[in-house]
Amino acid sequence: MPEANKGSLGWLWLSLVVIALDQLTKWIAVSNLGMYQQVPVIPDLFSFTLAYNTGAAFSLLADAAGWQRWLFAAIAVVVSVVLCVWLSRLDRSKRLEAVALALILGGALGNLYDRVVLGHVIDFILVHWQQDWFFPAFNIADSAISVGAACLILDMFVGKKSSKNHARS
Repeated sequence: MPEANKGSLGWLWLSLVVIALDQLTKWIAVSNLGMYQQVPVIPDLFSFTLAYNTGAAFSLLADAAGWQRWLFAAIAVVVSVVLCVWLSRLDRSKRLEAVALALILGGALGNLYDRVVLGHVIDFILVHWQQDWFFPAFNIADSAISVGAACLILDMFVGKKSSKNHARS
């Protein structure tokens, strides 16, 4: 690959958009919702609520003594550095992979800010079935991480297919 085609740091704008949307929506949630108050958006399926998560995904280690805050913050910093290096070395033609990495980076930094500054991550999106089944509350940063991970998986399959077709040409 020519060196001139390397580097996808231009996609960092997407990470900044994710961070801004994440922090704005969290501020709106904290300003307008009481703790665990449910505001139905689609009855029996989707509500807004306010919850604080001191743990990781699905409240993993939320009941620990507080050390988990710094562990998860350190992991987020390391992952963010790795993602920035990955983006800096990524060929510009690999747009889906770059978008995926930028989404994951923005989500990681959005939650990192909460964890370091507030001591917990603000969650406010609640998916549920009636009042019988609830998925753990999440936020825009979590959504960006999930969509980014799905895009990386998709890119593994699409990238293999296109490289096979390119090799046959």
